[in-house]
Amino acid sequence: MICKHVEALVGYTPGEQPRDSTVIKLNTNENPYPPSPRVAECVASFNTEKLRLYPDPVFLEVRERIAQIHGCSVTQVFVGNGSDEILALCTRAFVENNGSVGCFDPSYSLYRVLAEIRGVSCKPVQLKPDFTWNMPAEYAADLFFMTNPNAPTSMLHDPAQVANFCLSFDGVVLVDEAYGDFADQNCMDLAVAAGNRNTLVMRTLSKSFSLAGIRFGYVIGPEGLIAALYKIKDSYNMDMLTLKIGLAALNDLEYMQRNVSRIKASRAEMTAALRARGWKVCDSQTNFLFARPPEGKAQVVFDYLKQNKIFVRYFPGPMTGEYLRITIGTEEQCAALLVALGLCFEIDIYAPLT
Repeated sequence: MICKHVEALVGYTPGEQPRDSTVIKLNTNENPYPPSPRVAECVASFNTEKLRLYPDPVFLEVRERIAQIHGCSVTQVFVGNGSDEILALCTRAFVENNGSVGCFDPSYSLYRVLAEIRGVSCKPVQLKPDFTWNMPAEYAADLFFMTNPNAPTSMLHDPAQVANFCLSFDGVVLVDEAYGDFADQNCMDLAVAAGNRNTLVMRTLSKSFSLAGIRFGYVIGPEGLIAALYKIKDSYNMDMLTLKIGLAALNDLEYMQRNVSRIKASRAEMTAALRARGWKVCDSQTNFLFARPPEGKAQVVFDYLKQNKIFVRYFPGPMTGEYLRITIGTEEQCAALLVALGLCFEIDIYAPLT
């Protein structure tokens, strides 16, 4: 029968995936631009006869490329079937049966779900009203997940503050840098630093590399922690084609960086336009905005946009309920959103919708 803690579990809710191709989809932080042309070349030239064979179980070729990019040893690199697999493996490798998982609140809601799946307690640390943080005195957990830049707030936690926390924390810290390529600073130096004992830094190809459709994440850190993940992973957790596609993308950093620059430019324009219309917009270091509409009635604006086939993300709750999370789309999509919001505020947006 089903385990009691699974029966009681409320699973993770992903962003809505509409089937209507006319929807402007700004709700799941996908990259609006295609992946590197090298990815298309890789897929077109892939020898399907090889699919009768198992893939490399330790994905050495792609790990060598990642190690080269970040200036570390291959033995410091673990590759996972999406960053979510890595998060789940960490709850199994670094949390005792009576232990606990820490995270910020608000942050990526999967962290709590993974703790519940593992059957251990979650110890969230409430962010301050301005979405910054101070760790409570004598706080302890086996494992702490820290999204940086954070989601859904879009803000970057000061890397120096993160470093001080990691040095003082007795458990394992995983810094989830899913949006790291869109930020002005990152924490990768902590992962590769000599003497690092407890800090992992994780990246994904879903956002900046435009590869959310494959599942490819990686994490870098001390050899001992990385070796523990290898002990408990599935025998062949990465398929052959994903490894080839991931390597092709990682071999074209310049293309990714051009797309990132384009998104950052749109981010700045969107931020300025919304603020000019009376919105409160957090200082984003991601590929999305966390923005409070005038009067804070975010759900009303969310419903209005959805009726007009523009999907953004709304998170009910005491700290998030007055905000919308808006993915940065193409220039055309961003313009369409602003037009819709202009119309939105020309009518009585807060009147009952019909």
